[in-house]
Amino acid sequence: APDTPVIDQAYSKLSNSITVEWKAVPGATNYMLTAQDGDSFVETVVKNSPGTVTGLKPATLYRITIRSINSGGKSQPSPFTKVKTVLAAPILSVGSPSCDSIAVSWKAVPMAAGFSVSVMRSDGLGRMLKENTTNTSLVFTNLDPGTLYTIKAYAWNANGMPGDDFTYNQRTSPNAPGDVKVAFNSGALRAVVSWMPTEGALIYSVTVSSGLLKLRCNTSSASCIVPSLQCSSEYYVSVTAYNDAGSSKPTDAVSLKTIPCAPVNISIEEDELGHLLVSWSNVSFGHYYVVFVKSDDGLEVHCNTSYTQCHFQSDCGFTYFISVFAYNKAGQSPLGDVFNYTTAPCCPSDFRAVFMSSDTVRVTWAPVRGADLYETRATGGRGVVLCKDTATACTLSALQCNTPYNITVYSFSEARGSNTSCVPQYVATAPCSPEIKNISKEGLSVISVQWQSNNEEAMYIVTARGEAGLWHCTSTGNSCTLTDLPCGSAFSVSAIARSPAGQSLPSYSVPLETAPCCPNDLVLSQVTQSVTNISWSVGMGAQTYVTALESPKGQAKCHTLQTYCLLGCITCGTNYTVSLRAISETGVTSNCTYQGYSSSACCPSGVKLYRLRSNGIRVFWRASDETINYNADLRGSKGNFSCTPRSGLSHCDITEIPCGDVYTVVVAPTTDKRPKLTFCPKKIYS
Repeated sequence: APDTPVIDQAYSKLSNSITVEWKAVPGATNYMLTAQDGDSFVETVVKNSPGTVTGLKPATLYRITIRSINSGGKSQPSPFTKVKTVLAAPILSVGSPSCDSIAVSWKAVPMAAGFSVSVMRSDGLGRMLKENTTNTSLVFTNLDPGTLYTIKAYAWNANGMPGDDFTYNQRTSPNAPGDVKVAFNSGALRAVVSWMPTEGALIYSVTVSSGLLKLRCNTSSASCIVPSLQCSSEYYVSVTAYNDAGSSKPTDAVSLKTIPCAPVNISIEEDELGHLLVSWSNVSFGHYYVVFVKSDDGLEVHCNTSYTQCHFQSDCGFTYFISVFAYNKAGQSPLGDVFNYTTAPCCPSDFRAVFMSSDTVRVTWAPVRGADLYETRATGGRGVVLCKDTATACTLSALQCNTPYNITVYSFSEARGSNTSCVPQYVATAPCSPEIKNISKEGLSVISVQWQSNNEEAMYIVTARGEAGLWHCTSTGNSCTLTDLPCGSAFSVSAIARSPAGQSLPSYSVPLETAPCCPNDLVLSQVTQSVTNISWSVGMGAQTYVTALESPKGQAKCHTLQTYCLLGCITCGTNYTVSLRAISETGVTSNCTYQGYSSSACCPSGVKLYRLRSNGIRVFWRASDETINYNADLRGSKGNFSCTPRSGLSHCDITEIPCGDVYTVVVAPTTDKRPKLTFCPKKIYS
């Protein structure tokens, strides 16, 4: 083992350690330092001198020994040396009670006889302040605001030996900011507060107060925006600077009056026609007011007043948009409610009334501003007739004819209602339609028409309308006569009334049918001795015909749809009167008379043939009338022969007729006006 080392000196500079110095021992590789305090000790192995034993208690007396060590072992402990550790450092509590002072306090340190505290700017500028005291607190004043200071403190014992020191950096609290300015943004209702920065301030706090309301804004810059301010309010603005040491005093409060609030309780009324009165409630902090009135055609006017009402001129049919602003030095109030007021629509102009009929009038007018709906009111007669429409025209129906009316067109709007100042116009309706009471025939082509007259100062026009044309008659009374109407025609007869107010509707039409025309041509031909054929031309308007032959001996009659007829039971050799009735489809009849008719003479009876000599034949008959002449005809294949006796005779002879032939023999009366009769009986002679 190596030799025992010898301690040269031992001392304590820190309260938890003792430093030992010795001379090196040959062959020693390490050294063990031992600090013993009663029964406890602390050992530390070091390489060489000096060596320090740590982990000791402050202000404590220790016995210090040293041993050398190598691979062979440890030497014997050196003779001990007594060393006392220095005092512990005071633990400081530091604060800055004001912007130019720092207060330092600490707890008592055992074995301490006094304390030394020094203060110096951390940046090295200025002088150091040092104080010795036996107390446990100190206050350093007249320091620079907002400046970082380094504070160092230690305790000493009765021998004046200093102990450990304690170092602490402390900043003085900042000074109050200067040159505080407030800029108010009226549009956003916020304030921008600015100030001159103060030394050492880390944060600034802006306080905006109004009564119990407090708004704050914290920032590290030299300005701050305080939003959400209220209109018509007065605020007091102060700024406080802060750092880790504390806060400055608040700056003197700066007064801020915000813009006035938008006026409320706005009322708009037309105090008289063409004038609008706008009024509102008084606004706190409002110095004066401006009312803007803009019409829907883009024209804008305004009124500047310190009172709470304004007058404006207005026109009918306009919508006005009205806004009221209050002003003070801070600016204009926010936009409040924008009110619109619509004046009553204008009365319609260019009024025109056109009668469509006696009970219907079409009223038109020019469109007017502001009108959403029009009401046309006709007053007169038995009541009121109304018509409502969005168009600029209205048809009033169911009016009373021949009646005066006052017609007024009112304009309506949804916002304002009706303009009741519109002037009525007088209009008289057209005459009432006449009612035809009777149509009577006064002659072959003359018709009398009668109607009920219920109009004043009216001219009546009667019209007969048919395929044959138009016939008219006029009268101011209640009847007129239509003349020269054609036969066989159908007419529709109507009447109208005409007056200065207009023309009535036509009356209900009454059908009129003139009697059928008599046929112009009538021909009679005898077909047989007792049958006669009658034929005639068409009679205009006739559907059926009744023909009759009349004599004292009897009558023959026929009813037919045709234009001919066979009449039987005709007596030969008789004079007849001829009549024809033309009957229309509705039964209207024309009685037509014609020249008399005489039937042909009667055929002879008892015709007999007698042969004569020399190829002759005698024809014998019995005459129906001795005054009638007869003629006998023989017709055969070899020739035709005839004979006529002298007047009064009832036979005649035909000679030299060819033999060997068959002849047809006919005896018939002869007349100068009629053709030879062909219907008398035939005899065969061979």
